[in-house]
Amino acid sequence: MGFGNTPVGLKFISPASVRHYNGEGKMETRIKEAFFKQVEQEPFAKKFGMRLVDLDDGYSKVEMKFTSDMENLFGMAHGGAVFAIIDEAFETASNSHGTLAVALNMNITYLSSPSLGSLLIAEAKECHRTQRTALYDIRVTENGERLIATCQALVYRKGTSLPFLDHSSS
Repeated sequence: MGFGNTPVGLKFISPASVRHYNGEGKMETRIKEAFFKQVEQEPFAKKFGMRLVDLDDGYSKVEMKFTSDMENLFGMAHGGAVFAIIDEAFETASNSHGTLAVALNMNITYLSSPSLGSLLIAEAKECHRTQRTALYDIRVTENGERLIATCQALVYRKGTSLPFLDHSSS
C-alpha cells in the first residue's frame, strides 16, 4: 500500500483538483451531436424533464426543474428524483468518450432538499480514467448555487462502441 492506504500505482485526485471544463474540449462533434439527440429522445429523461446542456470528454451538465410530482411523503425532494439527475449526468459524462461504460458503484450524499420550482443542475466531472474503469465526481446544485447532493461514481468501460453512433461517416 502507498500513502494513506492508497494502493501503489493508483493516483488519488481530490475533488478540488478536478480539471475545469470550459466547453473548449476535444470531443468529436459527431459524438456530441448524437448524445444531445439521444438524451432529447430518451423516455426517462423526458419523464423527468431533464435536459443535457453541456457535454465534453469526461464532462456533462444536465438540468431538471424540481416539480411537486417529485416530492416524497414529507413534501421534500424524493431521493430518487435527485438520483435521476445524478445518473443522467453520470451516464452522459462516462460514455462521452464514444465507448460504452456501465455503472459499477455510486455513493450519494444528500445534503439538502431543493425548493419547489427550482432548477436542479447536475455536473459530472471525470477524476480518473484507465482503460477499464473511470471515476466521476457529480454535484447537484439548486439554481447553480446551493449544494443539494454529491456523488462519487465508478464505471466499467467495456471498450465497445456506443450503439447509437453512426460509424459510416467516420
